[in-house]
Amino acid sequence: MTRREPSGAAVLQPGVTAAITDAVMAELVERGYARLSMDGVAKRAGVGKSALYRRWRTKQEMVLAALAEISVPMADVADTGTLRGDLRASASAIAAWLTEPPFSRIIPDLVAEATRMPELARAIATTIGEPRRALARTKLERAMARGELPADTDLEMAQDLVAALVYWRMVVRQAPVEPDYLDRVTDTALRALRATPE
Repeated sequence: MTRREPSGAAVLQPGVTAAITDAVMAELVERGYARLSMDGVAKRAGVGKSALYRRWRTKQEMVLAALAEISVPMADVADTGTLRGDLRASASAIAAWLTEPPFSRIIPDLVAEATRMPELARAIATTIGEPRRALARTKLERAMARGELPADTDLEMAQDLVAALVYWRMVVRQAPVEPDYLDRVTDTALRALRATPE
């Protein structure tokens, strides 16, 4: 007689998880974080709420997991072999993350919510910010090893530099972006970091 496998432990199907992630992103665009609900996500994804709760305990966990799945890989740009190339590629990736749908709608809303909810702000930093910063730090450390950056470079400040310039211009000011803007951001960052061309 063949024994049946116990059915108590649910198997998380990748296709269902992908449908939920898509639903989370769509709900964030249409409703924003504050009005997003587990019910709404489940309905849009065509699943029961139990499928959500098997994966995440709370709305916050669900939303940040979905965002991190897409946001963190977007920061993982290829090693170009030079600091300038890496910074330019990072600037382009940041600009795309901030200004292309769906993130152009989601990020400003999430930042606004985080200013009102310290717990959400901490969770965003841990789930999305820290992994993205680790990727940026790796690029800077490679540049230091190649001799392109001084040994005393403030890596914490350096990680903020390109992102801050792009974010302020494109999201806060919503100012026009000239075709050479990201090149100028890169050159400004290199001067600020006292970089030595290789």
